[in-house]
Formats: sequence, structure tokens, C-alpha cells
Amino acid sequence: MNLPRTRTLRPSLRRRLLLALLVPVGVLLLLDALLTYGVALTYANRVHDRDLSDDALTLATMLGNDKLDGELSPQARFLLEYDPDGHSYFAVSSARHGLLASNGQLSPPAQLPAIGARPILYDAQLAKRALRAATVRIAMRSDPGDSLVVTVAETLRDRHRQAREILLLASVTQTLLIACVLSLVWFGVGRGLRVLDPLTARLAARTNELTPIDGPDVPLEIRPLTRTIDALFGRLRSMLALHDRFIADAAHQLRTPLAGLSLHVERAMADPQPETMADTLAHIRRLVQRVARTSAQLLALTRAQAPPPEAGERSLLDLGQFIPGAVAERVHEAIRAGIDLGYEGSGRPLFVLGDAASLQDLLDNLIDNAVRYAGRGSTVTVRLSARADGGANLSVEDNGPGVPPDALPRLSERFFRAANHNEEGSGLGLAIVQRIAERHHAEVTYRLVEPHGLCVEVRFPASSETTVGPA
Repeated sequence: MNLPRTRTLRPSLRRRLLLALLVPVGVLLLLDALLTYGVALTYANRVHDRDLSDDALTLATMLGNDKLDGELSPQARFLLEYDPDGHSYFAVSSARHGLLASNGQLSPPAQLPAIGARPILYDAQLAKRALRAATVRIAMRSDPGDSLVVTVAETLRDRHRQAREILLLASVTQTLLIACVLSLVWFGVGRGLRVLDPLTARLAARTNELTPIDGPDVPLEIRPLTRTIDALFGRLRSMLALHDRFIADAAHQLRTPLAGLSLHVERAMADPQPETMADTLAHIRRLVQRVARTSAQLLALTRAQAPPPEAGERSLLDLGQFIPGAVAERVHEAIRAGIDLGYEGSGRPLFVLGDAASLQDLLDNLIDNAVRYAGRGSTVTVRLSARADGGANLSVEDNGPGVPPDALPRLSERFFRAANHNEEGSGLGLAIVQRIAERHHAEVTYRLVEPHGLCVEVRFPASSETTVGPA
């Protein structure tokens, strides 16, 4: 059974911006409604409290002019008990005669007001119903020794109803205003996003161009993105240039040995004598070895010229352990070449932050260069020492014929070989050393050794994470 595909909603900058505005606006609208209702209720309470105080004072004044004789007159009782809504309550008591009239057991205020003072407003309860009450106390004109306490109360229903009416009127106006604002925001977001159209058009018009896309028409908010894209284009340009250079170098270096292979094959085919075949195969073997070494050197140079690894891909290496082990692996090869290969070091830890594989290539190329050009019977010494600033010096010194002084500045160039050397080589070894050293922020120096010979020194900087053990 084929299930229907669920359509994934692609991210939208317009939708994200509108949601980022709609949600806060909705929350603000809710908070504004609560605030409006609170203000309206406060206003309604003030108006009703004032009316309630006036009613209590008016009623007390009217009753104070009557002669009570222990009870209210029928006219006064009718006035008190008349309540078309059934939301009003009262209580009238005399200091001399006690409770005269009441339509509910209203609780008195905590303290009675003074005679002739303004009415006291307070909250009361009657049968679990919240009330607002006003109590006033006046002297009886008909009986100077008596005083009258009048309490008038009402429910809170009218107050909340008036607050809701005010809220409804305000909400309609505010909702229309917010709708107008959101319409303007929708239009403004759409118009504001059009500023990206020139950048989009420039990118759409490109084919193989990797030049920077940042320009004066790029908005400030988009500039971090364009700078990131430009940095990516820069890395792509470097990789493409490295690719093109590798192809050019391979074509340059492999053309001669491949032509030699073709020539010796033709020679063997033209003269199949055993002596000729043996000599031809010896030449072919030497040329194949040269091609293999050149290919390996080109790949090593390409790796060395590639962008450096991220900081997380490097590790803290102890050269005091790494270098002696790497030198020991080359001793048997040096013996077969008639070279005395040795190592000198302090034996203390010397830490650098780097890539073990790259440092292995660096040391191998230094030793290969010394062994190849020093000649049989020579001595090659690998030294490792610490500097006062916490860095490390790695040097490879030989007592071979050396190089002319004017050739020292060019030893790191690709395919450069000193004129006084007849040994076959690719001319890439020291170029690889230079590139690997640059990746590790190290410095490569060359100096001649008296009476003859060459010393190549790599100066590694001190690592901020170095942990130096006891000497």
C-alpha cells in the first residue's frame, strides 16, 4: 500500500519574521486587555464608591430629621426597601434603640466612623456574596442624645458589567489598530526582502566564477552570510588552484621518465638480445622507481599545501618521544645506503600542537634529502633541543658536499635542485618541509656546515598547552 507523502514545510524568512511579530503582538494584546479591564474596574469602583457614599449620607441625613420613637417611619422604610434589581442591602441602627431596620445581616466596619465624618467604605460578605458597603454616623436632630448609624451595601455585579463594557469598546478599537499594524508589517517585510533581489540576481548569473559576492548593496544583516560564502569561495579557489598545480606538476615531472620508459621499451623490442634486455630492464626499473617516488612526493606536497586541519583535529605531541622513534625506523635504510644516521636529544619532553602524519612526512623528507645528497660514507645527525622560550628546534645535519651559498634562499622552491648535485631527485623534499612547517607555524632555516655539509633546522613555537616534565 502506497502511503501519501507528507509535505515538509520549507523554512521561510517571511514566515519567521511574521511569527516573530505576531506572537509578541498577541501576547501584548492579551496583556493590554487585562490592563484595560483592571483600569476599567478601578474606574467603575471609584464611581460606585462615590455614589454609595452619597447614598449613605443622603439616607442618613433624611432619617436624622425624622422622629424615630424606636422604629422607622413607613416612608423611610419604603425608601430603604425599594430595590428594583435586588442588589442593594441596608442596615439602620440607633445608639439608643438598637437595630431599627435591615434586609440582611451586614457586618459592621472594624471601627465606626465619627459623628458627622465622611462615610467609611469597606468590603463585606453576605451569604458568600461579596459586597461593597458604606457606613455613616450622624446625630439625631429630634433626639440630641441619640446617634444614627446607616450602612448601605451593594453587590459587585454592576461594577464588573461596566468594566466589561469598557473593555469591549477598547478591544474593538485596539484589535482594528493591531490589524492595521500587522498589514503594514506584512507589506514592510515583503518590501524589505526585495533588497536581496540584486544579490540573488548576481548569484544566478554566475557560472564558474568564484569571486566575492559581498558588495555595497548587501544589507548589514546579510553581510555575515555573504562573508561566510566569500570565505568558502576563497577556500574553493585555493583547492582548485592546488588541483591545477598538482596536474601541472605531475605533467612536468612525469613527462621525462615516461618518455624514457617508452624509449627503453622500443629499444628492447628492436634488439631482443639478453644483454640488451637486461640493461633495458635495469633502466626501466630505475625509471619506475623514479616515477613512484615523484608521485609520492607530489601527493605529499599536495597534502602539505592543503588547508590546515581544524584545531580539534590536532593533538599535543611529545617530540622527545616521537622523533627518536621515527629516526629509528630509518636506520636500516641508511645502513643499506652507507650512511651513518644518528640522533641527539636531551631526553626531556618537548610538546608541540600538530598533526603526527604531517610531522612524520616532514622528518622523512629531511632525512631523505640528507641521505640522498650527502653520499655514501657520510654522517647524518638528527638533533632535538629545547629553547628558552618553550619552543623546540629540530635539525638534520650532514657532512656531505653541501650547496653553493647563493642556492640557500632557493632550497624551499619546488623542483629546485642545486647545480653541483648529480643525484636524481624530484626537487620537492624541502618544499614539502617548508609547507608542513608553515602549517605548524614553524620556521625553516638553512646554513652551511664547516668544512662542508648542510644543516636544515625547523624552529617550532611554544605551545600554550605544553606540559613540561622534569628534565
